[in-house]
Amino acid sequence: MASKAGKPASGGVAGLVVWMAALGALFGIWQGALALGLMQPELLPPVADVLATAFDLVRRPSFLGHVGVTMAEVMVAFVIAVPLGILAGTAISESPYWSQVLKPIVFLIFSIPKTIFLPMFILAFGINFGQKVGFGVFSTIFIVLISSFSALESITSDHVRVARAYGATRSQIAWRVYLPSMAPILLEAVRLAMIFNLTGILLAEMYASRAGLGQLIANWGENFMLKELLAGILLISAAAILFNEAVRWFEQRCEHWRT
Repeated sequence: MASKAGKPASGGVAGLVVWMAALGALFGIWQGALALGLMQPELLPPVADVLATAFDLVRRPSFLGHVGVTMAEVMVAFVIAVPLGILAGTAISESPYWSQVLKPIVFLIFSIPKTIFLPMFILAFGINFGQKVGFGVFSTIFIVLISSFSALESITSDHVRVARAYGATRSQIAWRVYLPSMAPILLEAVRLAMIFNLTGILLAEMYASRAGLGQLIANWGENFMLKELLAGILLISAAAILFNEAVRWFEQRCEHWRT
C-alpha cells in the first residue's frame, strides 16, 4: 500500500523537476541567443525584463479584469461542453442506429478546423460573451464526444453480464461497472477538452473582442509591445500547465480503476 500511495507523489515531483528543467533550458537558450547576437533585444526582450513585466501585469487591476472575463468564458463553456459531450456521446454509443448515423458525422466535423466557423458565430451571436462561450463549446464538444465513444467501447461486456446475473440494477451497473471503466478515458478527455476550450476562447477573443486575454494578446502584438506579449504568453502557458498537471494528478489517483 505504501508503495502505491507513494507512486503518484514521486511521479508528481519527477514531473515538476522535468518542467523546471525544461523551463530553465528554455530561458538558457533565450538568453544565449541574445548574448551571441542571434536575436536583437528589440525582437526578443531579455528574460528578466519579461518576468518583471509578468509580475507587474498580475498586479494591475485592468489586467485582472481581462483575466476574469476570459476565465468566465472558459469556465462556462467548459461546464456546458464536457457534461453535454459525455451524455450525448454515451447516448449515441448506446444506440446501434444512432451510432451508425451520427458517429461518422462527428468524426467528419472533428477533422475540420474550427476556426473557419468563427465568422458564423459572430454573425449569429454578435461580439459578446455568448459568442465566445458558443465557440468554446463548439471547439470542445467534439473531442469529448469522441472520447466518450472510446470510453464506452472500453467497457468489458463480461462485467456487465456478470453484474446483471447477480441482479444489479441499471443504476448499480452504471455506478459500479460503467463509471470505473470509463473514468480514466473521460479524465483524459477533460484535460484535452480544456486545451481545446482555452484555444477556442482565446482565438475568438483575438478575432473580435472588447475584453479578455486574447484581445490583449492581439493588441500587444499589433502594437509591437513584445515584453507584454511574451509575459502574457508565459502567464497563459503557466495557467494551462497547472490545470493540466492538476487533472493528471487526479487521473493518477484513479489509475487503479483501469484494472
